[in-house]
Amino acid sequence: MNSATVRSLLVRGMLAGLAAGVLALVVAYFLGEPNVDSAIGLEEAHTHTHGDAGADAGGHDEEEVVSRSLQSTAGLATGILVYGVAFGGIAALAFCFALGRIGRFGPRATALLLSGCALLAVYVVPYLKYPVNPPAVGDPDTIGKRTTLYFLMMVLSVLLAIAATLLGKRLAPALGTWYATVAAVAAFAVAVGLAYAFLPVINEVPDDFPATLLWRFRLSALAIQTVLWGGLGLFLGELAERLLRPKAVPSGSGGAVPAAR
Repeated sequence: MNSATVRSLLVRGMLAGLAAGVLALVVAYFLGEPNVDSAIGLEEAHTHTHGDAGADAGGHDEEEVVSRSLQSTAGLATGILVYGVAFGGIAALAFCFALGRIGRFGPRATALLLSGCALLAVYVVPYLKYPVNPPAVGDPDTIGKRTTLYFLMMVLSVLLAIAATLLGKRLAPALGTWYATVAAVAAFAVAVGLAYAFLPVINEVPDDFPATLLWRFRLSALAIQTVLWGGLGLFLGELAERLLRPKAVPSGSGGAVPAAR
């Protein structure tokens, strides 16, 4: 691809990320925020019951720096949309590199394949080891350790996914595409399993925290990411298809302009 095509795809990737972010925002607002509100309510009830927080030295309630209503609307929208645009740009650059190099896939299939692999490597694999927790869950003193371990698992997952892809391409001439893919996926699963086994376990969920609320919160977080990455793959694939394979149009002599490759 020339630089003009890469720039065009980068812009389209960011637009695709924005559109996917809008879809994810709808899911987050209607599916995720009610669970956050429920968890905050439990946290506040626990605080008032035990009297160990929520008041300053003079006995007055601490003022919120950012109101909950602002967090659940403008704050939520800003975070998800910026996240979508940023990852849309990264996905577009990855698409430019991957198109034609990971198999005989067209733009739509390549974009969907990349988005599915990204969802798996960037979110699902770290999520299964260190799942997200709602408010009122987790020790504030360990937030640095938990954040570090999560990002370490994410980096390992991405690197292992890249290594598995390279392994599959190297094995393909000898084993064929199908068996090379199976071997690469198996190697990735084994490596991830070893990482799960050796990295420390963190479980700070209070015994009295409702299991149903925890389950709903974690499912909604997974749904948001699935919608975001799935939408990104669909939108980017469609925009890339229109750019790289425009429909033939009639010429003045009655012929047709060949489709761009």
